[in-house]
Amino acid sequence: MINYNSMKQVLKSLLVSFSFLIFSGNIHGQVNKVDAIGITVKDMNRSLKFYQEVLGFKKISDNEYSGAEFEKLEGIFGLNIRVVRMQLGEEFIELTDYLTAGGRSIPEDQKANDLSFQHIAIVVSDMDKAFQQLKKFNVEYVSTEPQTLPVTNVAAAGIKAFYFHDVDDHNLELIYFPKGKGNPKWQASSGKIFLGIDHTAIGVSSTESSQKFYEDILGIERKGDSWNFGTEQEHLNNVEGASLHITGFRAAAGPGVEFLQYLKPGPGKKYPPDTRADDIWYWQTTLFTADAEALYNKLKNSGYTFTSKELVHTHTNGIHSKSFIVKDPDGHALLIKELVR
Repeated sequence: MINYNSMKQVLKSLLVSFSFLIFSGNIHGQVNKVDAIGITVKDMNRSLKFYQEVLGFKKISDNEYSGAEFEKLEGIFGLNIRVVRMQLGEEFIELTDYLTAGGRSIPEDQKANDLSFQHIAIVVSDMDKAFQQLKKFNVEYVSTEPQTLPVTNVAAAGIKAFYFHDVDDHNLELIYFPKGKGNPKWQASSGKIFLGIDHTAIGVSSTESSQKFYEDILGIERKGDSWNFGTEQEHLNNVEGASLHITGFRAAAGPGVEFLQYLKPGPGKKYPPDTRADDIWYWQTTLFTADAEALYNKLKNSGYTFTSKELVHTHTNGIHSKSFIVKDPDGHALLIKELVR
């Protein structure tokens, strides 16, 4: 006699196991975490001082790397790099200083609608206090002043934001979430002004083509859309007549990835095709996967462009990783990494 209850339990267990494999990325090598957001800098000590003193980041590690495996990974021969990992709240950035090469500076005429544009959104508990902290250190503004998004923008109503530059002219954003907006964790400040990183935002020419890359191939899920326009948005981005389609994506863990598609005045300059990892406008977002080789082959077969010369095995501080750097449809770099146990 068939025990249907037992069969149901077995089928249920198999379904749970199958769902776990899909979620963790073991079947297609999809991404399960957005880790550190990497920024190339000119002078590490100067950048460290800025991120520590102005924004409250803490240094977690400080290492130098060289050798063939890193040359293949970053696509630059003869490199020696200093990489500092820094933490704010539960999120991380990695500052990279190319000690043996001097990349090009960010162009003075770069605009927020250029496709090379990228920033991190630093969450604050009090916009007025955070803005005063920036003024104390004479940071360079991008926005005219902090902007409060209007009630006509239902998805983002009440959110306050402000764009500014770090010491190398990288774009950064302060963002304040009122109750009911954003991740609930941002409402627990514990008396701190700077709380963590909500997302990294990138300029895209087409939401649809970028979604195919980030969601269909990498497995980072689309979470929501917003259409932003009006005087507040124009003065936030400092782009006259700005009208944006903003789309939020998130993996199972880590900060989000936000698309900024300018409907008006349209995308600006394309991401320079000759960009190298030592150029100061170069950002490199680290994504974790359970199967780097599967994802590498899938991206290669799909015709995407790579910074890395091949899938690289790196060994740092006793950790073995399989890694490669790929470019999204608009040229933004992503470091895909698998930690080998």
